[in-house]
Amino acid sequence: MLRIVIAEDAAVIRAGLSEILVDRGHEVVAAVGDAEALKVAVAEHKPDVAIIDVRMPPDHTDEGLRAAIEIRRDHPATGILVFSQYVETRYAADLLRMRRNSGPGGAHGSGSGAGVGYLLKDRVANVAEFTDAIARVAAGGTALDPEVVTGMLSTARHTSTLAALTARERDVLTLMAEGRSNTAIAGQLVVSERAVEKHISNIFSKLGLPPSDSDHRRVLAVLAYLGS
Repeated sequence: MLRIVIAEDAAVIRAGLSEILVDRGHEVVAAVGDAEALKVAVAEHKPDVAIIDVRMPPDHTDEGLRAAIEIRRDHPATGILVFSQYVETRYAADLLRMRRNSGPGGAHGSGSGAGVGYLLKDRVANVAEFTDAIARVAAGGTALDPEVVTGMLSTARHTSTLAALTARERDVLTLMAEGRSNTAIAGQLVVSERAVEKHISNIFSKLGLPPSDSDHRRVLAVLAYLGS
């Protein structure tokens, strides 16, 4: 069971998220409608994860993201999952910087900081994907919406380094950036785990990034490159 705070200004969505999470055995310790109430709730309840809408009152611009960054600074043990109606790669890049600055947590969240994630609101309709993302963030991992990753890759694809990757290596990189394990990547692409490991080795060689025994740290290194 995870202890969760929800920040979403639309009451219907807020209630729907709460119902989904409670039905799956989690505890929603607070559900609020603005960024200030969010910060108060996190300080009071010290939740495992805060689920935060990027755009909230009063201006409906980036109040949720700014609150998330403050929470990350003041409560590094709380995982942050922000969600938005639109693909906004700038916000994703801000999240990646926030994750890197807190220190990597390892594959099972054993380090100093919890995980971060960015999902599109449409992704919530797939309850399995939504709850899986929450679990990954709570465990110290990264959960990025596939459409957000695609946008980041498209932004970075003009660089000669990324252009050196094969189509299959870009597929693997995309799934790594979403926070998928080697086993999950192999299943998605219908290849062996050994083939995935070889692709990852090639990716790091071409990107000039040293390999690591930690899948989570490899993901963060790739995200650092894409978000730079």
